[in-house]
Amino acid sequence: MVRELLADLYLRLAHWELVGEVPGTSAVIIGAPHTSNWDFPKLVAAKWKWRFRPRWIGKHTLFRRPFGALFRRMGGIPVNRERPGHLVEQMASLFASQVPVHLVITPEGTRSPAPYWKSGFYHIARRANVPVVTGFVDYGKRRFGLGATVELTGDVVSDMNGIRRFYQDKRGRRPENQGPIRLAEEER
Repeated sequence: MVRELLADLYLRLAHWELVGEVPGTSAVIIGAPHTSNWDFPKLVAAKWKWRFRPRWIGKHTLFRRPFGALFRRMGGIPVNRERPGHLVEQMASLFASQVPVHLVITPEGTRSPAPYWKSGFYHIARRANVPVVTGFVDYGKRRFGLGATVELTGDVVSDMNGIRRFYQDKRGRRPENQGPIRLAEEER
């Protein structure tokens, strides 16, 4: 109850609107556009307001002292980007071991422009047989939350066209750092 009140206070004072609702089933949740570290407090506010326990992937360096233990308790899963190993299989097994799982992934992979989104979110959702939910932050409209649910078909171009349509009008805190919504696999 206290956390929910703190989330309400944050939303009022910061003049942000939280929209959408948490799916009752497991899902991979896209976090985009992700152009600022200030996106993270919005995830915390949603977590507290909606009383759900999202898991999220972050670069392993975030999990060092002094915040590592706190980030893990908040649902963080460290990933070494230089040695991702079997991340897709590991995350798919997470979905098999718990119900429901809401795994938040920022496919831009960085807060700087990149030519492609990282495709891990897509492959994890396909391997775990769960939908993708379009989580967003829109600094233009001061709204954030959860949007459309996308049932992936395996047709990467078609699936990504639906995702692109959803994000086409969303603006990050630093829009100049938003890259194109495209997977490298779409060009193969």
